[in-house]
Amino acid sequence: MKYAFMLAHVAEFSVSGMCRVFEISRSGFYGWQASNERRKQRAVKQAALDSVVKETFFLFKMRYGVRRLYRELKAQGYDYYKEGIAASLKRQGLVAKAARKFKATTYSKHKLPVADNMLQQDFTATTPNQKWVTDITYLWTIEGWLYLAIVVDLYSRLVVGWAMNERMTTPLILGLTHISMKNHLKTTSCLNCPILIFLNKINRLCVFRA
Repeated sequence: MKYAFMLAHVAEFSVSGMCRVFEISRSGFYGWQASNERRKQRAVKQAALDSVVKETFFLFKMRYGVRRLYRELKAQGYDYYKEGIAASLKRQGLVAKAARKFKATTYSKHKLPVADNMLQQDFTATTPNQKWVTDITYLWTIEGWLYLAIVVDLYSRLVVGWAMNERMTTPLILGLTHISMKNHLKTTSCLNCPILIFLNKINRLCVFRA
């Protein structure tokens, strides 16, 4: 507190006079002043580092940890140490997202029969329930991976049905088909209309009748 007061009033009073009043040495004051200046310089450099690290961290969608940030900043011409980057991340509470293992949703190496491609990549429809398309994706939950399969009507672009399962096996597709056909019967009086279903992820094309 004494040193801070002296620094704030150095233009009004002499250093020697204030040192006598506070009973401290001039060398002690000048030593504190030099140390205080170094702290300010470190704070300025730290703020600059934090700004660069934060900007780069979010630029790469929070996927870069210390090593990749170090390489990226070095490529940009910055001369920061890994330890400084690590300290900056910790100081700002920035934690890189862990890369999730790729989950395949397409399996074409099978010996099952494959129907002819009746759709021929023609994704236009002139009436409801003429063509349905499906797809399967995967979602990460706190309990593990979950597969989601949906059916969309190409005419209305509405979701006809959806199903979820912990595994991408036959029950997922059968459940999806059952729910979609059940919902279809609730909205149509045509009990024998052909519906073309394109099963995207398992490379099959099937024709169902309601």
